[in-house]
Amino acid sequence: MKVLLIEDEQDLASSIQQYLNGNAILCEWASSLQTAHDKIANYEYDCILLDLTLPDGDGFNVLRKLKEMDRLEGVIITSAKETLESKIEGFNLGADDYLTKPFHLSELLVRIQALIRRKNFNGNNKITFNEIEIDTLSKIIKVNNKTIDVTKKEIDLLLYLIGNLNRVLSKSAIAEHLSGDMADMLDNHDFVYAHIKNLKNKLKDGGSADYIKTVYGLGYKWQND
Repeated sequence: MKVLLIEDEQDLASSIQQYLNGNAILCEWASSLQTAHDKIANYEYDCILLDLTLPDGDGFNVLRKLKEMDRLEGVIITSAKETLESKIEGFNLGADDYLTKPFHLSELLVRIQALIRRKNFNGNNKITFNEIEIDTLSKIIKVNNKTIDVTKKEIDLLLYLIGNLNRVLSKSAIAEHLSGDMADMLDNHDFVYAHIKNLKNKLKDGGSADYIKTVYGLGYKWQND
């Protein structure tokens, strides 16, 4: 999972980033409205954590921008504002959840996971695709009821592919999903091919059909033949 944290309080942002990264969530940070707009324009996210009070504007502008762009990211507002008016405006502009500061990081994690399950997998903790079963909480993948040994990156890749069934995903999109904006600093995205190859081999060795298709010149897609 990849999350964009929009928060101007550096200590809080650092704590959230460290906690989410330690729970297998890639968390990027934007400390201002302008930085947030730049990241949203260039990258896709599973979830956006949005503070309403930013040094160069209010977070409602982010919601308006997402609406204009027809973006599908889930949004959790994380704000010290607890007025009914701010909550109503946030939900009317497309926010999915509202968490009032201060909050426990464990609660934030649960809300992120629940939101992504609702948006991508109909609220299920266990994702089943034919002979493949993924437990998103325990991070276990089974093929024909037998557990296969995979890395966290491979689980993230598998969920990303299944969540975009029949959609062609470019190497750069996959690289950004797995590595965030760090992907821009890499000379190439050969590591994507390596992760794809390893995942395909592990699924095949476990007895799975080959659902990962190479679309030459474009990227990869998950397809049920």
